[in-house]
Amino acid sequence: MHSDDVKKGAARAPHRSLFRATGLKDADFKKPFIGVANSYNNIAPGHVHLNQIAAAVKEAISEAGGVPLEFGVIGVCDGIAMGHEGMKYSLGSRELIADSIETMGKAHAFDALVLIPNCDKIVPGMIMGACRLNLPTIVLSGGPMLAGKNDRGQALDYSLVYEAAGKLNKGLITEKELYDIECKACPGPGSCSGMFTANSMNCLCEALGLALPGNGTLPAVYPERLTLARQAGRQILELVKKDLKIRDILKKEAFDNALAVDMALGCSTNSALHLPAIAYEAGVQVTLRLINEVSEKVAHLCDLAPAGPDHLEDLNRAGGIMAVMNELDKKNMLVRNLLTVTGRTIAENYQNCPVLDYKVIAPIDKPHHAQGGLAALFGNIAREGSVVKQSAVAPEMLAHSGPARVFDSEDAAYQAISGGKIVKGDVVVIRYEGPKGGPGMREMLQPTATIAGVGLDKDVALITDGRFSGATRGASIGHISPEAMAGGAIALIEEGDIIEINIPHKTINVKVSDEELERRRKAWKQPEPKIKTGYLARYARLVTSANLGAVVQ
Repeated sequence: MHSDDVKKGAARAPHRSLFRATGLKDADFKKPFIGVANSYNNIAPGHVHLNQIAAAVKEAISEAGGVPLEFGVIGVCDGIAMGHEGMKYSLGSRELIADSIETMGKAHAFDALVLIPNCDKIVPGMIMGACRLNLPTIVLSGGPMLAGKNDRGQALDYSLVYEAAGKLNKGLITEKELYDIECKACPGPGSCSGMFTANSMNCLCEALGLALPGNGTLPAVYPERLTLARQAGRQILELVKKDLKIRDILKKEAFDNALAVDMALGCSTNSALHLPAIAYEAGVQVTLRLINEVSEKVAHLCDLAPAGPDHLEDLNRAGGIMAVMNELDKKNMLVRNLLTVTGRTIAENYQNCPVLDYKVIAPIDKPHHAQGGLAALFGNIAREGSVVKQSAVAPEMLAHSGPARVFDSEDAAYQAISGGKIVKGDVVVIRYEGPKGGPGMREMLQPTATIAGVGLDKDVALITDGRFSGATRGASIGHISPEAMAGGAIALIEEGDIIEINIPHKTINVKVSDEELERRRKAWKQPEPKIKTGYLARYARLVTSANLGAVVQ
């Protein structure tokens, strides 16, 4: 066992002495040491209940013959970090989390890991660190939040609070109406209730084979969530016995399956950052062009918030991720014989899981859209690619041409949008918000939600080298690569340039000649970094482009 490095032989008597001080006994030194990475905090609703999840996991590990060793992991709440300098730290925290998992695992010689994330960057960050350790690993999320309800019984969620703030700005609702939405949209613990980034990644963990069925959709407050936690605690010992490691599961075909499920669900555009980053740590390559290849053959089956009316509790009731995979399998869209943490193949996991509600999971022959939820666009603005959640774009905005309204920060763009300075037909350009330029590639939920809130989401497009919350809807194209700070063409766009976007054709271009772009490029000078000290300054120096997953090399 790996843990023999800290517990076996006379030379390890000092190590055992320290473990004894934590409560370990003689018999424990003959058992596997299981690291339990718990991202509990009382800041984020997705994390406030994770100590209960961890307690159930640890109890089951002990009963199954292992020694649970719990440690804490940071977790930024993207919603609370949104719209101010704090959002610069969100994506960068993914790398800190990966480094901390690697550090704790190596320093304490764990034999296996149970990862307990829930929100946004925490899920991929933990997996990335686990890939470096290559131990038996199970991902166990805290589960999604239930949707809120207004006085008329209509579903509410976090993204609608942002849109309501935009409506108040426009005089479309009263302050009391905004307050009512604010108080009712997030009714309790769990990751925000739509198919936003956290739930996207927790669902894709099932498709990758890293999580037990139900991980992505069982609501946080359901008792079955604790049952799943105990099951994970027992199962990790089975993986130790079989020596089934995380990189044995994360083969190229597992990412193909995850992308297929991603397209069927209509996941957050952030999955186009996180899946390539996880693949990088697993020694596999996932590219934006691969995303298009999968999207063109896998239909969009689930109309989930923010694009549609359904939430994660509805998807769970309809059969969850295994039912989605079962439906995809009817058209042979999945690789079936891949290993998973259940000890069974992925096909064995979903074979007896039919769709229970075809209003929530559309039949494979009658999908919501013939193509998947995401698309990568290429052109003279984005020679290395960009990403859009095409399932959340109004049909009339799938092809759009309009004048550029250029802003060198999210804050400046938001002021213009909320101040009524953006009009029908415009293309809002937000640049110097990429991984290096931000630094940290902030999410743009505040401007995109405000565009929707003032009723312009079917008339105005937004493009950026930053990224979007999973709660974003509309013609919002992000991850533009190369980014402005690296001299990408988005840095060369001028006010009034005509931007042409054609999502069906996968293109995004500025109507300027190559000669004119070259003239502007020669005149361009890289601006001074916005942050010159601390973690973000180091991150900006080392981070790669968004099309590579914004990994740190």
